[in-house]
Amino acid sequence: MPSLAPAIAEIRLAVRTALVDLPAASTVVVALSGGADSLALAAAAAFEGSKLGLRVETVTIDHGLQPGSDAAARRAASIAADLGLTAHVVPVEVGGVDGPEAAARTARYRALRQAAEGSSAVLLGHTLDDQAETVLLGLARGSGATSLQGMAPVRVDDDGLRWLRPLLTVRRATTRAFCAASALEVWDDPHNLDDRFSRVRVRERVLPVLETELGPGITEALARTAEQLREDAAAFDEMIHETIEDIVEHAEAGISVSAAALAANPAALRNRIIRLVVDSEFGASLTRVQTLEVARLATDWAGQGPIDLPGCSAARVGGRIVLTAR
Repeated sequence: MPSLAPAIAEIRLAVRTALVDLPAASTVVVALSGGADSLALAAAAAFEGSKLGLRVETVTIDHGLQPGSDAAARRAASIAADLGLTAHVVPVEVGGVDGPEAAARTARYRALRQAAEGSSAVLLGHTLDDQAETVLLGLARGSGATSLQGMAPVRVDDDGLRWLRPLLTVRRATTRAFCAASALEVWDDPHNLDDRFSRVRVRERVLPVLETELGPGITEALARTAEQLREDAAAFDEMIHETIEDIVEHAEAGISVSAAALAANPAALRNRIIRLVVDSEFGASLTRVQTLEVARLATDWAGQGPIDLPGCSAARVGGRIVLTAR
């Protein structure tokens, strides 16, 4: 028998590893764009899912952002059907409030979540190259360690749905080799070559320059950095939750934190506690400047007044910092 192409073997193994712990006979949804990454993912999921007793479906989101997007979506669904999968095409309306990239992403994930109702997992085709680009963009924006963690291989949402990225250890070139070896017709999204988008500029200009000037392996190094930071964040999160139980109390219309206990913690832990408390209690994200202003109520108290924050305000009351809804 002919030997299996290395790219097919690598991707099938990555997908099998991601799927093996899912409940038997459950449904898995593959987010399929028609590009090489998602096509390779869908084909590998079709092969491995059948062996594991899983029902595999695909969902192709038509953002309607360019002429012919509906035809491209139908072509992707047709390929999925040829692979023996149930294929769905879901058109969405993309708003423009947060810019085209962010708006398309928001619309896409909302539609995927609705389409995956009753499923055990959604598979996303992000590769190691995507991870490196995400880390580099986060670094350029000064977004802190949370952004530099990149994309998690596994995320479980509030409803218990798993969002899996089986290909985060796989290079983009490998997915193209998979498709070539499998005779899968790849659709190349024109937006992936449009340098209006920052991610495209990172992919086409910045990373190649880094590879040339600093030597090969930059992409893998950036992905390793994300993995290490996720490990650090997991340890920090455990420490934070243990600390919060001791220093946080419910207050009228909000929550309060012991100023002395907060000040006694290292800055990294103190700032994470503040951000987590505000996010969990009021559903708001603080900038670094806002976080440091709240921290000053504990570490540099000089009678300053309340601080207006997204969704709440913070004030020093006696020995506690009280956060109340606005």
